[in-house]
Amino acid sequence: MATNSSNTSAKRWQDQLILLLGLWFFITPWVFGYPVPSVQAWTAFISGAVIALLAAFDLYKTYFWAVMLNLLLGIWVAVSPWVLGLAANVELTWNSVIVGVAVAVLALWEMRTDPELVKHWPGAGHAT
Repeated sequence: MATNSSNTSAKRWQDQLILLLGLWFFITPWVFGYPVPSVQAWTAFISGAVIALLAAFDLYKTYFWAVMLNLLLGIWVAVSPWVLGLAANVELTWNSVIVGVAVAVLALWEMRTDPELVKHWPGAGHAT
């Protein structure tokens, strides 16, 4: 029984970090003093909340679609300063790139190492 519990914890560490990154991104408008309301604040609020909620959901039960959505959200967060024309704000840009890349890498890492998720990769057999 302890082995199963430790395996569950070992494969969920990415979700725990993604949850923290989502919470961090959610509070960055207050930490960095972005004007509220503004495009950068709404991007941080919405993206951070969705990332954190998906990670919290994933801690309960892992679904490929939830991890994939966090991967896509991580990519969005990383490129959002350029897409939204906010790249002139250096601290916003660095924060977005670091958080976005970290979320995307952790989600991809989880998808490649979690036995429940690996079976969804092309060539890994059929998902059940």
